[in-house]
Amino acid sequence: MDLSVLATLNSEREARRATVLVTDIASGAQRLVKQAAIAGDPLAEPLERQLRMGKSGMIEVEGVQYFLTVQAPHPRIVVTGAVHISQAMAPMAKTLDLDLVIIDPRTAFATPERFPESELLAEWPDEAIGRIGLDSYTAFVALTHDPKIDDPGLEAALRSDCFYVGALGSRKTHGRRVERLTAAGFDAATIERIHAPIGLDIGAVSPAEIALAILAEIVSTLRGPRRKPA
Repeated sequence: MDLSVLATLNSEREARRATVLVTDIASGAQRLVKQAAIAGDPLAEPLERQLRMGKSGMIEVEGVQYFLTVQAPHPRIVVTGAVHISQAMAPMAKTLDLDLVIIDPRTAFATPERFPESELLAEWPDEAIGRIGLDSYTAFVALTHDPKIDDPGLEAALRSDCFYVGALGSRKTHGRRVERLTAAGFDAATIERIHAPIGLDIGAVSPAEIALAILAEIVSTLRGPRRKPA
C-alpha cells in the first residue's frame, strides 16, 4: 500500500470518518474514496452499500472485479438520561456491538451501580458533548423529558451530522419541544430530523420494549440509505 494512502487512512480513522479502499483485482491498482466523495464516485452504489453494511467485500462492475476494503467508525449511541429505558438499552446495545454513552448531570440517577458496564458521564450535555463530539456514526437519543437536559443535547445533535436523532415524549410534549427549538433558531426541515415519537411502532409499553423499539429504529437508520442532514 502506498504510504500516502496509509497516512490518509490513519487520519480519517482518527477523525471517525469512513473510507473505502478500492482495489482493482486484475491490475492491483488502488484508490482511496473518502465518505464525502462517495456520492460522486463511478462506483457510488456498491460503495454506499458496503459502507452501510460496514463490511469489506468483492464486487464486479461491467466485468471488472474490485475488492472494497471498508474502514468505518464504530457506531455509537449518545443518550441524555440515566433512566429506566437507558438501563434496558445498555445490555441490548452491547449485544448489538453498539457503543453506548449515557449523559446525565443528576448524580442520583447516573451511578455505576445502575449502569455497571456503560460509559457514564455525570455532566451537563453541553459540556460532555463538547468534549466527546458528535459525528455521522453517532445516534443521539433524548430520554429525560427535562428541557434543561435534553434540549442542549438535541441542539448539538441537530447542528451535527448524526445519522439518527430521537426524542422521547408525547405529541404534545414534542410540540412544545418544536416551539423551543424554533425559538432557538432551527428551521422546520432541521427539526424534522428528530424521530418523535421515538422508536419503531411496535406498541411498546415497558421500558425494555421502548428500548427495543429505539434500538431497532437506530439499526434500521444505520443500515438503510442515509438521510442527509438539512
